[in-house]
Amino acid sequence: MKHSALLHTLLLLLLHASYINAGTMDRLAESGRVHPGKSAVYVLEKGEESLLTRAWLTQTAAQAIDVQYFIWSTDIIGTLASESLLSAAERGVRVRVIVDDLLIDAEPETLLSLNAHPNIQIKIYNPLHSVGRGFLSQLWQLITDFRGSNQRMHDKVVIYDQTLAITGGRNMADEYYDYDHTYNFRDRDVMVAGAVLPEIQQSFDAFWQSPLSVPLDNLLADEKQRLTQDQVHRFTDWLHQYAQNPGNFAPEVRDAITDMGRRFDNIITMMHWTSVEYLRDIPGKNSSTDGLDGGGQTTTSLINLLLEAQHQILIESPYLIMPEGGFEFFSALVAKGIDIAIVTNSLASTDNLQAYSGYEKQKQRLLDLGIKIFEFKPRPGIYRHLIDRHESLGKEVPIFALHAKSLVIDDQVTYIGTFNFDPRSANLNTEVGLVIRDERIAQQVAQAIRQDMAPENSWQASVSDQHQEVGLSKKLKVNLWGLLPLEPIL
Repeated sequence: MKHSALLHTLLLLLLHASYINAGTMDRLAESGRVHPGKSAVYVLEKGEESLLTRAWLTQTAAQAIDVQYFIWSTDIIGTLASESLLSAAERGVRVRVIVDDLLIDAEPETLLSLNAHPNIQIKIYNPLHSVGRGFLSQLWQLITDFRGSNQRMHDKVVIYDQTLAITGGRNMADEYYDYDHTYNFRDRDVMVAGAVLPEIQQSFDAFWQSPLSVPLDNLLADEKQRLTQDQVHRFTDWLHQYAQNPGNFAPEVRDAITDMGRRFDNIITMMHWTSVEYLRDIPGKNSSTDGLDGGGQTTTSLINLLLEAQHQILIESPYLIMPEGGFEFFSALVAKGIDIAIVTNSLASTDNLQAYSGYEKQKQRLLDLGIKIFEFKPRPGIYRHLIDRHESLGKEVPIFALHAKSLVIDDQVTYIGTFNFDPRSANLNTEVGLVIRDERIAQQVAQAIRQDMAPENSWQASVSDQHQEVGLSKKLKVNLWGLLPLEPIL
């Protein structure tokens, strides 16, 4: 009797959530008819809000969820996200997932057990490193196809019922949603609906159909043959139990997701209808097969976007390494009288020493051009604004690193996406992002970037070395990486 009552309650909650979601989608559709040719946007500055929005949309999706990520970790957030997608599939939602191969850390049994559900399909992009590959195979690929091994899918997109999408800098791991108590990323996403959605869906479908996206069953055919139904059931049962464990998914977080129905109504009301373009690369980035250059559609689009500037350009990027022609391009912009300010990571905040070594070698040259550079502090004053639950973390403030990828031109035009200002994003990695031509959104994002540049959050690059407290080991590692000619792949 107790189980029947519980099942009845859960069914009512699910029906209620579906009803709310149907109402939300109806309101969006109605607003879209009032704003023909326009798209609705809402900027997700805080990690927790971005996570709760994803969780609620996953729980209330009715038909389809399409997912593209560069990184999907097996930490708490990554595991809970997997369970949430499995639960969606179990209630009849079609789930398609594309993950880049480079940094996958999940065991074959885990991947295959998720993929075993008839409503879940998983594909691995450019599988030359991890899935189904041994060390010798990885080494051989690196030697014989260096460019191919370095060409990654850096896209980060989730599409819900072909009606709402989220894109931006965040991968699927604890540190992107302020859930790591020692190290987090200051990041930015944007939720979008309306006229631009078909372009986003077309981009996902192009990657889904690309030969570079290989079905998991093909990569792990031998492991799949050995996998038993009992193993699949044990894993999926464990996954559901993991999600129910308060140690992994605190009750207050569950309450927050439940409360998202009310909050989401407010978010939908605040979504701003305006002109939006979707920037995207083709699978494989470009046709270059020998070198490490070649550019891409997003690279060309962003160059043309920057050329529109008349007065000022604000840039936020975790990495700052000029690709070939970059110095000349920015020098010409400065010569036109355009004020350029960039906020990037400091040595104290960054977790990517290879990228920082490339930036350090170029920093003085960038400053000599007249570009203002700010370096994000590891413990910025803004952290209390970024983490809603900062009081529960105790007195110890986690280290923050910058991971947002955005730019604002003349306080009129905004780009939010996955593109880093480095040769890898310019020539090797596929990237996506939204160009929002709207003064209101531009001023909102510009204010956030300027706040990240403020003295309580960043040092000026010209004097930052005098203030940073960085261990000798980290300095030595950066110097050693700086001895290598790595710039084309940074």
